[in-house]
Amino acid sequence: MKQSKLWAWVVFGLGAAYFIVPLLATFEFSLKMRRGYYSFDSYASVFSDPAFQATFLYSAVVGLLAIVVGILVVVPAVYFVRLRLPRLRPLMEFTTLLPLIIPAIVLVYGYIRLYNSSSIIPFTGSALGTDFLLTCAYVTLALPYMYRAVDTGMRAIDIKTLTEAAQIMGADTLRIIATVILPNILIAVLSGAFLTFAIVIGEFTIASLLNRPAFGPYLQTVGANRAYEPSALAIISFVITWGAMGMIQLLARFAPRTSARTD
Repeated sequence: MKQSKLWAWVVFGLGAAYFIVPLLATFEFSLKMRRGYYSFDSYASVFSDPAFQATFLYSAVVGLLAIVVGILVVVPAVYFVRLRLPRLRPLMEFTTLLPLIIPAIVLVYGYIRLYNSSSIIPFTGSALGTDFLLTCAYVTLALPYMYRAVDTGMRAIDIKTLTEAAQIMGADTLRIIATVILPNILIAVLSGAFLTFAIVIGEFTIASLLNRPAFGPYLQTVGANRAYEPSALAIISFVITWGAMGMIQLLARFAPRTSARTD
């Protein structure tokens, strides 16, 4: 028994080292911008760069818009499927998995082909239209995660009973979703929102091909032209991503502990 425990810790230690050692090496290299001394000069250089501030702000705004659009699309869709059209659940699950199967470069070329300046709806003909197209693309990329987070939240509550109770009190469908269902699955929705934000912040392919000033292309540009700042940016991106994951774990502690429903 003790020997199996020892081997379990050995395997865990090797797995942890596989992830932690490269991260520590990257962090240590990012501190060597001042020759012969450890300093945070590379981080100061990154944070003082106007391009860093502009691109991060742009991606943050687009990420928030993608979260809002994703919630407006996914929450009603999951609600109606679970309440009235349960036979469509397999189709919904398959459809929401497609963004994981279809490469991002194929997705963005499809968008460009459908919505270029010579099409019926020329989104790429203006900066605002391209921003809208980029937001929609991010909603699509985050769809598998947002859908499963919301669906898991819906399973934890009895939406049929809540809907019937709200209807008895005179609430319409929109009010039921906004004031009854959404507050009960708020933790699940926030989990999907943090995943969406993490995806948007680091995404490169779609933003680059749509020629938008996002954070992902900025990371690539800095990585190709500088020495120490890319390591600092890698650590910053890691902190942002794991901060989002940590918030999900923290929110999961407050999730309702009721039994899941499959009907």
